[in-house]
Amino acid sequence: MSKVKYRFNTKSLTYERAKISFKEIFWRIISYLATGIVFATATIIIARQVLPSPTEKKKNREIEALQLQYDLLNKKMEQVNTVLKDLEERDDNIYRTIFESEPLPKSIRQSGFGGSNRYSVFDNYDNADLLKLTTERMDKLTKRLYVQSKSFDEVVKLAKDKQNLIASIPAIMPINSKDLSHAVTSGFGWRTHPIYKTEEFHPGMDFSAETGTPIYATGDGVVERADAMAQGYGNHVVLNHGFGYQTLYGHMSRIATSPGKKVKRGELIGYVGSTGLSTAPHLHYEVIKNGEKVNPVSYYYNDLSPQQYQLMIELSKRSSQSFD
Repeated sequence: MSKVKYRFNTKSLTYERAKISFKEIFWRIISYLATGIVFATATIIIARQVLPSPTEKKKNREIEALQLQYDLLNKKMEQVNTVLKDLEERDDNIYRTIFESEPLPKSIRQSGFGGSNRYSVFDNYDNADLLKLTTERMDKLTKRLYVQSKSFDEVVKLAKDKQNLIASIPAIMPINSKDLSHAVTSGFGWRTHPIYKTEEFHPGMDFSAETGTPIYATGDGVVERADAMAQGYGNHVVLNHGFGYQTLYGHMSRIATSPGKKVKRGELIGYVGSTGLSTAPHLHYEVIKNGEKVNPVSYYYNDLSPQQYQLMIELSKRSSQSFD
C-alpha cells in the first residue's frame, strides 16, 4: 500500500494531503524508465564483456572438441611413430641380419615429398601452419609405413629363399659313412699326387669305398654335367645348387642321373668307381662356392655328430696321398 504524503500549508498553518499532478507523474515515470534503460544497457554491456554469448559458448565447445581430437591425434601419431621405429630397428638389425641382407638406407626410409606447394591448399585457413604441420607428419608416417610394408615383403621372400638355401647347401657326406672302406679320407689341401709323386693341391676330398657303392647328392640342385668329358675326373657329375654353390662327384663307375634333372639331397646320382685319373676305387668330391673350390669338410654338419665332425676335420688335415 502506497504511503499518503502531506504538505504543510504556510498560509493556513496546517498539513494538507498532497496531490500529485499528471505532469509530475509523467516525469517520474520517464525518469524511472530512463534509469531502468540505462541500468539494463550497462548490465548488458558488462555481461557481454564478461560472459560469453550462446553462439560463443557453442563455438567454444566446438573449439574444445577440436582441441581434444587434435591432442588425441597427436598421441596416436606419436604411438604409431614409436611402434614404427621399433619395427624399423627390428627389420634392419634382426630380420635382415638373419637373412644376410643389407639394412634399408635412412634416405629411403625417411625420404620427403616433392613440391614446395604441396600444402598450399591450407593457406587460406586461420590455422594454416598447424594444418600443414599435422598433415606433413601424417604423410611422413604413411610413407614410412609403406616403405616398411615393402621391406617386409622382401623379408618374406628372403625367408622363402632361406628355406631353399638351407635345402640346397651341400650339408651331408656324399657316401654313407657305413659304406666307407676307411675312416680316413684324403683331405683338402696339399697332398702327394698318387701317379706323379709330387706335391700338388688337392681341391676336394677322396672317399675310399668299394666299386658300386652308392653316391648321393649332398643338397638340392640341378644336374649341370653328367659325363666323362673333363680331364682326370672320369665319369663325373656336377650339381648346381643355386646361391653360388656347386658340387662335383668324380671317378664314378656308373652315372645314375642326367643333365637338367632336378635332384633332392640324399638322392642317388651314381656309384663309386675308378674311372679317369685314379689309382683305386674312390669318390673325389668337391664343393665350389662362387666359383672358388672350398674345403668340403666344412659342410658335413647335417650328417655327423659333433664328435664325428671334429674327428673328420682332424683326419682330413693329416698329410696323405690322394687317390687321384
